[in-house]
Amino acid sequence: MDAIMNFLSTTEGIVTALVIVVAVIAMIGVAIGRRSRGSSATPTTSDAGMEPTVLEDDSTIPSVETHPQEGAGPPALADEAVADAKDVEEPAGELLAPVDEAPALDVPESVPSRMERLRSRLARSGSIGAALLSVLSRGDLSAADWEEMEDSLLMADLGLEATEELMAALRTRVKVTGTQDPQQVKGYLAEELLALVGPDMDRRLNLARPAAEDGSALPASVLMVGVNGTGKTTTVGKLARILVAEDKSVLLGAADTFRAAAADQLATWGERVGVDVVRSDREGADPASVAFDAVREGVSRGVDVVLVDTAGRLQNKSTLMDELGKVKRVMERQAPVNEVLLVLDATTGQNGMRQAQVFAEAVGVTGIVLTKLDGSAKGGIVVSVQRELGVPVKFVGLGEGVDDLAPFDPAAFVDAIVNA
Repeated sequence: MDAIMNFLSTTEGIVTALVIVVAVIAMIGVAIGRRSRGSSATPTTSDAGMEPTVLEDDSTIPSVETHPQEGAGPPALADEAVADAKDVEEPAGELLAPVDEAPALDVPESVPSRMERLRSRLARSGSIGAALLSVLSRGDLSAADWEEMEDSLLMADLGLEATEELMAALRTRVKVTGTQDPQQVKGYLAEELLALVGPDMDRRLNLARPAAEDGSALPASVLMVGVNGTGKTTTVGKLARILVAEDKSVLLGAADTFRAAAADQLATWGERVGVDVVRSDREGADPASVAFDAVREGVSRGVDVVLVDTAGRLQNKSTLMDELGKVKRVMERQAPVNEVLLVLDATTGQNGMRQAQVFAEAVGVTGIVLTKLDGSAKGGIVVSVQRELGVPVKFVGLGEGVDDLAPFDPAAFVDAIVNA
């Protein structure tokens, strides 16, 4: 010990002691810095695994995954830690899964816009008018010319009674006025045809929301019916687009449980405009049960309209028609059914008349939707089906586009035919 003290008392000893002290202090500082960097390298981004917080009233605050706010920088680190972080290899993927963005929704075409576009399309395909105008352009109409006009109207599925009524009125006006001017005769034809189409029929879709017993508003419910192949499910999707364009909240019911793809097809239509679908996860489920659930869900959500699609069924199958009546009755346990729309293929012509009669007897049809009217050689069915059922054509489809459905406009329809 005396030797060490003698050494430290010398200049060389003092320098050596100072070097040892500095070295020890440096080692302690490095150890502390490493411990600090190690504790901040992996930020916690999720509280998964933690028990939810229990409050005094037994309610809980669920643990949630936290994400850094957009534009916020990382927490401040010591300069030394920042320098070390630059040497860390970046991970292959993102530390935080990106938040799923809501899918972009379609913006359905407005009703005035689509009516103008469909009016133009109908005018270009007016084969009824082409045949009639071919005869009228001859001027002095002979008996053979009148018969040719009558045949054209019959071939267009105007129906025998309506055709005879139209031709009688037209001949009388031509005889009384003594005119042979093709333009004037064409004007008479337009007036008489419009009278047959029925411009005074109420073609509005009844979407008045009935009142519940507690005074709250129930959703308006619409049941879509028809035979196979008329485009019924597609029409439901297109009608939903029209209602969304009118700022109505809509819920779809996939009560066509016989076709596995029907519910998927309806869901695709709904996704494009942000409309949900009530469906069964079991093929062949009771369609009445699905319809009931759809209306019940619509009541729970307070939506404006519930549209229920049904399976296409042949009108000569009495059991299927009885089932359709059951669907309607079950829906009415939740809310009155505002509309029963029958979807008809305009190209079937008079074959669609028997269909319309049976469906009307089974479920009380309140309106007609005519699809595929772009082949307007059969456009006369507008008149014949209205006369047969006493209910109006409310919508027409003129193409395969998503917005190729519009409210039926009698004046535009007649104008497109006569001025084709």
